[in-house]
Amino acid sequence: MLKRLVIISRPVLWVNTIGTTVMGMWLAGFLWDWRVLPILIWVTLPFNLLIYGINDIFDQETDNINARKGGYEGAHISPNEVKPIWWGVTLTNLPFLAFFAVTLPWQATAWMLAYSLFFIFYSAPPLRFKGRAYFDSFSNTDYAFPLAFVPLALGSEPLWLAVFALMAWSIAKHAYDAIQDIPQDSDTGITTTAVHFGVKGTLVWSTVWWAISTVLFALVNIPVAIVNLVIAGYLVASVWRSPTPEKAHEVYKYSIAFPYVAGAVAGVQLVSAIVLGIY
Repeated sequence: MLKRLVIISRPVLWVNTIGTTVMGMWLAGFLWDWRVLPILIWVTLPFNLLIYGINDIFDQETDNINARKGGYEGAHISPNEVKPIWWGVTLTNLPFLAFFAVTLPWQATAWMLAYSLFFIFYSAPPLRFKGRAYFDSFSNTDYAFPLAFVPLALGSEPLWLAVFALMAWSIAKHAYDAIQDIPQDSDTGITTTAVHFGVKGTLVWSTVWWAISTVLFALVNIPVAIVNLVIAGYLVASVWRSPTPEKAHEVYKYSIAFPYVAGAVAGVQLVSAIVLGIY
């Protein structure tokens, strides 16, 4: 069952939580700080199980007719797995949140609680942001929350421009990635931002938010802004030339690679600057 829970937690996507947590530590000026270790452990299996396990529970209807599910892009779960997933989410997340509430500044804990609740209610009723156009994209700003709560946990002020830049990036990427699921979401009555706008409308929406994120990143770091612009431009242009969900799925692997590449560019600079005493 543990192996199954790991699969459901989508290890290929852990970079979105681990990467931002490490980046938050570096932005706070620490190459390594042992106070980050419990947070880093939390954002591996426990938190990703919260994100994707709960998503799988409430998306069974659409997942069952989605050919891309069942591999690294998402699990097909059976009804008898629902209860173990809930237990897994509860038992692996509540102890961490309780520990953080006792040991960390309240501001950091508040961001962590919001981080958890946004992801829970992205999939779960009664809010279920996923089924509401605009709300689904805006709720994904929570991917940027570690850039806020990690520095706060370490007693530092977050670099708010970086937080807001990643929020804008997340809004764009969520809508873009949802293009590939337009047929399945439409058939089951789920009105995502991508369903609401259609393929080309969603590309315009994502372009606007990626442009905003590029400007904000440029105010923090030019190389990261350039990488953001180039990759986002490629993703949008690729689907614009062939505006279909199938094309969006074809280039999805590059969308998955996006945070790895941009994070590496930012990380190498930050680590070098910290080691050299520049940052």
